[in-house]
Amino acid sequence: MDNRISYSLDEKTVEREIFDEDDINTTPTQRLDMADAQKKRFQKLFDRLDINKDGRIEASELAIALRASSGAISEDDVKVFAKGIIADADQDEDKVLDFAEFAAYMQEHEEGLRLAFSDLDKNKDGRIEPSEVKAALTKLGLSVTMQEAVNLTKRIDKDGSVSLSWSEWRDFFQLYPSTHLEDMVRYWRKSLMIDIGDSLTCPPDFTSEEKQTGRAWKHLVAGGLAGAISRTFTAPLDRVKIMLQVHGSKANMGILSGLKQMIKEGGVKSLWRGNGTNIIKIAPESAMKFAAYEQIKRMLKGDSTEISIVERFAAGSSAGAIAQTCIYPLEVIKTRLAVSQTGQFKGILDCGIKVVQQSGPLALFRGYLPNLIGIIPYAGIDLTIYETMKQIYIKKNGGNKDPGVLVLMACGTFSSTCGQLASYPLALVRTRLQAQATVEAQGGMITLAASIWKQEGLRGLYRGIAPNFLKVLPAVSISYVIYERSKTWLGI
Repeated sequence: MDNRISYSLDEKTVEREIFDEDDINTTPTQRLDMADAQKKRFQKLFDRLDINKDGRIEASELAIALRASSGAISEDDVKVFAKGIIADADQDEDKVLDFAEFAAYMQEHEEGLRLAFSDLDKNKDGRIEPSEVKAALTKLGLSVTMQEAVNLTKRIDKDGSVSLSWSEWRDFFQLYPSTHLEDMVRYWRKSLMIDIGDSLTCPPDFTSEEKQTGRAWKHLVAGGLAGAISRTFTAPLDRVKIMLQVHGSKANMGILSGLKQMIKEGGVKSLWRGNGTNIIKIAPESAMKFAAYEQIKRMLKGDSTEISIVERFAAGSSAGAIAQTCIYPLEVIKTRLAVSQTGQFKGILDCGIKVVQQSGPLALFRGYLPNLIGIIPYAGIDLTIYETMKQIYIKKNGGNKDPGVLVLMACGTFSSTCGQLASYPLALVRTRLQAQATVEAQGGMITLAASIWKQEGLRGLYRGIAPNFLKVLPAVSISYVIYERSKTWLGI
């Protein structure tokens, strides 16, 4: 079997044959040149990593290099990777690496990288093309468009060829400890599941291996736990937002006066009224949305090997609508609890029973229509702006630098804010309808929207948006920290 690959060593291309017993069909001179070039490269990398110039590499020095090489990996991953490299390479168990240990480790590590490179390089021309990247991701169970495969390739590509040489591949993964293709792909296309109090437009895509081993559900659990904690921290602002949406115009209420009024009426504990429902709905909503998203993707894709951005948006929006329909009664109960007075309801179940007794079962779906309509502008703007900002960043950096955690968080925060601005009037109408004691109280969606516009103008349709924006930054920050910690606890 011909397994010819071509790879570059210090601007010098060497043809190498890989046989079953690693029999290399090269001349002694070529092998000496390769060994010399490799040793020089290892020495150069060793000197760069040896920050204090004591002739040894410590885990802390490796961590600094890992942070600089890819902003996409978390601080926990940085520590795990650094300690993992030291543990694998440290032959005398002194917890530091001298050059001999480092060179031996790198030589073995590069053999694994070379095999992974050869596995992707299906036509054995010594370069990995976007089509080969796409084929590899499809084999792992990830549906990506050709453009997404091109974008992934550009993250590593340094010479602008939109294909990957061995040296580009090797340099990108040289400090990543695993040589298993599934792990390398995860590192390559690192993404975040950050909860800012609103649902993700499109659930993340997971590989077949991640689904089969349960890693996908562990990610969802980590995201759910992060969402629960971040929502609990920002719950007072969320309740103020609801109070402003429902009572703001009548009570001439502001953020501070609203907080004071709630504390005066029910004590500090009342600031978290309705938060229990907000947390309870995270698990079923995330699970149903993920399951529906996967099923709808399969239906849209059919016999095709890829799914377009538009189809992914349609799948995400449809999955969101299905999940929202199933858990919507909890949304109504959350709003009723938030605007209730102390002692009005004994808890979530009591609130639900009283709503049904007073207004009938359909009252648990009051405001459903504006909620459903609001998914489209929010999801469309959120996804479009997020992807656009991410691509602008990648292009400005020549396609070589991964966006990283802070950039992805900034893109997600800004895109979500824009989505909220577009859909907020519908969200306000939904909340007003949810809070109604009877169906006839303020009319339906159109009647209520017209009434708000007539009495309060544009400002009335955006009442309560200030606390909504104020909670975004702390929600994102808390959610990210807890999400990364949860991944460590869950072993992912």
